[in-house]
Amino acid sequence: MVAEAFLALLSDPQDPFVRDRLSGHFTGSAWVVSADGRRTLLTHHRKLDRWLQPGGHADGDRDLARVALREAQEETGVHGLHLEDGAIFDLDRHWIPERGAVPGHWHFDVRYVVRAGADERFVVSEESHDLAWREITAVADDPASDESMRRMAGKWLGRSQG
Repeated sequence: MVAEAFLALLSDPQDPFVRDRLSGHFTGSAWVVSADGRRTLLTHHRKLDRWLQPGGHADGDRDLARVALREAQEETGVHGLHLEDGAIFDLDRHWIPERGAVPGHWHFDVRYVVRAGADERFVVSEESHDLAWREITAVADDPASDESMRRMAGKWLGRSQG
């Protein structure tokens, strides 16, 4: 059912790749994993005040894998990040609450695996309170984690063991 909503948005004549489309628009996010695949880099999102994956608006770019990689680079400052394979890893539609003059709206988030190299040092950007590498097993098992974070952790662990 989720994929159908994304396909319907994709076929909408009003450009779904721009944030001005307040009935809903595409975003791109990165499930950033360490070189060994055991940890994920999460951001304590400044506006939403939750630990989430890096990501953001497409702003007209129809290549959401490129958006995800760019956002991961900008939000983490980690050198050597690269798309794992360019395949869609996860889809998540979530509500963004009203903020200032921007009314509440839907984000249709397309998520990709982005892998770190040997240098895992990060830089906290103005979009975050903090960044942290977390064991993926801990994210999967933590009831306080956002549901979509637990789902992606479970997908990653299933993929790694399969």
